Amino acid sequence: MSVELDEKLVDQIASQIKTQDDLADLSRLLLKAAVERVMAAELENHLGYAKHSLEGHNSGNSRNGSSSKNLKGDFGEVEVKIPRDRNGDFTPQLIAKGQTRVNKLDKQILALYARGMTTRDIAEAIQEMYGADVSPTLISKVTDAVYDEVRTLQNRPLERLFPILYLDGLVVKVHQDKRVIRKTVYVALGVNTEGQKELLGLWLAETEGAKFWLYVLTELKNRGVEDVFVTCVDGLTGFPEAINTVFPMAQVQLCIVHQVRNSLKYVSYKDRKAVASDLKLSFTTPIDIFLKPVVKGLIRYSGILFCHLFNTSSKA
Repeated sequence: MSVELDEKLVDQIASQIKTQDDLADLSRLLLKAAVERVMAAELENHLGYAKHSLEGHNSGNSRNGSSSKNLKGDFGEVEVKIPRDRNGDFTPQLIAKGQTRVNKLDKQILALYARGMTTRDIAEAIQEMYGADVSPTLISKVTDAVYDEVRTLQNRPLERLFPILYLDGLVVKVHQDKRVIRKTVYVALGVNTEGQKELLGLWLAETEGAKFWLYVLTELKNRGVEDVFVTCVDGLTGFPEAINTVFPMAQVQLCIVHQVRNSLKYVSYKDRKAVASDLKLSFTTPIDIFLKPVVKGLIRYSGILFCHLFNTSSKA
């Protein structure tokens, strides 16, 4: 949205701004004026006539003053007046009933929560950054509201076929009982028939094991996955057996990254970079190109062996 402002008005406002606090006060003042003006227009549209208009006489509904509401956001805290109608059926669209914060503040809360901050730490951070008083209980409500969306995403139906399925466990640090501990996030990433990657789900557990992977695969099958062509995994013990228990026809492919990483355990540190480069080349080179020198060597060796056997038999 682009709005053209009167240059004289801008100059008049700018002449009164001396500090950053003045600029913050101006933003709150403009927000208050804009919100109240839009809400008044919404009520006028709801009633069907302008304020003080004769059309409102005996219309069955009319204006009924206003109520105050404190809006909280990255601008701080602003008190606005919400207009009311006499019948009580006016539903504001810009600022919904019961809404006391703007969506951007919710995103800030979720971002801080995702970084491991407690609800009280977040409340203090919001107060320091924006000067808005947000209770820990309100922060809990914001974060809890996301859980419903997460559950819906985690339990959504899946396509019946995924040609490729990547399965891996990521070790992360989490807050639990006022301590920071390590847990494993089980990741299932599928490639659908259109070649698009799709995150099928995330599961949290204490450690990575084939038994829990069996549970994950069973859940994927219950959500609609009937067949998988290739599963790309690491070398976890019992992993291939767990996969073939749920998807008997699936081919198990060891992840190249894990194979290179496991191979480098036996290489000295100074040689790892060169060896890793050669290993990646051997894993990514097309099989026909890779086998050509091998086949040539076998043919040459077979010819030498044949001549040797022929000469031996002739002498005999």
